[in-house]
Amino acid sequence: MTQQELVCKSCGSESFTKGEMSGYANIRPIDKIFTNGSPVIFTFCKNCGEVASIKIKNTKKF
Repeated sequence: MTQQELVCKSCGSESFTKGEMSGYANIRPIDKIFTNGSPVIFTFCKNCGEVASIKIKNTKKF
């Protein structure tokens, strides 16, 4: 999914950007309490904030 082919299903905009949630928001394996986990990357509409994609940055942590 490239940013050029995205169309927001909420507002119809074609303007998207990416942001990263990290720190305490890292996603961690369920059975590994002491791992740092991995940041989560969101692709979202710049106009209304509708999230088009959620992706784990470092899947090797799992």
